[in-house]
Amino acid sequence: MFSYRHAFHAGSHADILKHLILIHLVEYLQEKPGALTIVDTHAGAGIYSLIDGFATVSKEANEGIYRLAKFAKTNSLCPGIANYLECIRAENTEDEITIYPGSPFILARLLRPQDRLKLFELHPKEIDILRHNISELKQAKQIDIYAEDSFARLKGLVPPPSRRGLVLIDPSYEDKQDYRYLETAMEEALHRFATGCYAIWYPTLSRRESAALPDRMKKIATAHKRSWLHTELRVENAPKERRLQASGMFIINPPWTLEKQLAESLPILIKALGQDSGTGFVLKSFEA
Repeated sequence: MFSYRHAFHAGSHADILKHLILIHLVEYLQEKPGALTIVDTHAGAGIYSLIDGFATVSKEANEGIYRLAKFAKTNSLCPGIANYLECIRAENTEDEITIYPGSPFILARLLRPQDRLKLFELHPKEIDILRHNISELKQAKQIDIYAEDSFARLKGLVPPPSRRGLVLIDPSYEDKQDYRYLETAMEEALHRFATGCYAIWYPTLSRRESAALPDRMKKIATAHKRSWLHTELRVENAPKERRLQASGMFIINPPWTLEKQLAESLPILIKALGQDSGTGFVLKSFEA
């Protein structure tokens, strides 16, 4: 259960897709002055070194953030990707990217004074690192950290007092039960807080549960009469390769601006990150 460490995957193509979308969701929701509550269900350590530790073992950043940063030096970017890169570079003191912020740090930096961030992490080592890292931020007093099961706890956090909320759900899915836990958590959350924005990340794998996840989420969203957006980014198609080659995001109650942003961003990401002729993306939506 506790073998997964996100540091192995920091700065990967999956992080790029997830964080590109996450930044857009937060900034859209912050266009209104009311307080925003953000929940990150699987926070990890919060921020990662790309030049030592676990990240140097997998070297996934080489085909992710480093490849995108190199592409950006000689190619035009759409505003969404440019904004994402600014957020990453903000954690680095020089032109070279040596630090990669995870979702907790990206979200923390985006908080306005009236916003709150709630982070969940169960890994006994990651939670201590997360607490230390968050304590260094000026936004620390706006952030609550829980060493609890986020799937079980989520229904007690929604709706937030302002009734304006964003929930990021991004487990490792190493435990196959995570797929079932996700479905239950979404049913309960939508029953209590149907208008919340829910962003669900998942790895695109040959595993049956992974392949079925988008359709299961569509069924849940439709049953609750909610709009949805589904996207996937595939950077490689090598059947014998074990490393993650694609990932997806499923957003319930997406802002109307997100599809346009992704329609601009995904072709550029394919050019920047694609490794063979099997690359491609999915972008579908439904308006309730």
